[in-house]
Amino acid sequence: MDLGTPHLRFERRGAIAWCTVTNPAQRNALSMPMYRGLGRAVRHVGEDPELQVLVVTGVDDVFVVGGDVGSHGGEPLTDDDLPFGPMYRGEVPVVAAINGHCQASGLWLAVLADVAVVSDRARFRLPELRLGVAAPWSWALLPAVVGLARAKELALTSRPFGAAEAQAMGLVARVVPHEHLHAEASAVASELLQAAPRARAAWKRAAHASLRPVGELAVEESIGTTEAEEGFAAFLERRPPAWRPEQVLQED
Repeated sequence: MDLGTPHLRFERRGAIAWCTVTNPAQRNALSMPMYRGLGRAVRHVGEDPELQVLVVTGVDDVFVVGGDVGSHGGEPLTDDDLPFGPMYRGEVPVVAAINGHCQASGLWLAVLADVAVVSDRARFRLPELRLGVAAPWSWALLPAVVGLARAKELALTSRPFGAAEAQAMGLVARVVPHEHLHAEASAVASELLQAAPRARAAWKRAAHASLRPVGELAVEESIGTTEAEEGFAAFLERRPPAWRPEQVLQED
């Protein structure tokens, strides 16, 4: 299936579809066409009677590290373009097979998936505030999942953490040896199909009622600030952003 970008690979494996993020040159950062392609993959599984569940994974040592900061511009995304709305509403069963580094909107995918199956090599991080982005998805979703104190600590410090800690705090469900990741993700996808589809969707909608939905307008506003412009420029130019105090610079 053509998802509108060469950086997403869509495969059918019986009733299970696999969508693999393949943008290693950009560390699997998602461009706007890739966000649209993921949304197209989710909607296609929901519309194809021969497909029942979607598995999303990445390549090499990276799952998804968020948006590509160099790809902003062009036709803006809408909520209908993205995968997050259907996942939030429980319209399509999704398994996140987290093979490696998972940041920013990668965590959004993990939280909204029916089940996140995680390699023991995976690493997580919330880097947005260091880019000047207020990250509305994280303040909307994470406090209900990991608690307010933990959510604040992870977002405000942007410290990395591993798969075992992610599981212990309730951010992800299963951690498996890296070499077993795809087999376990397939097994979980098959397990999801044993549940009655309408009951499964209703249960997920009810469970997600404690999570605040995040619209694309809020995301666009968070990356349209002068701080975000400076943060993106600093990242691309490999320099510290202007807001970092001098004493921090001297300690690096």
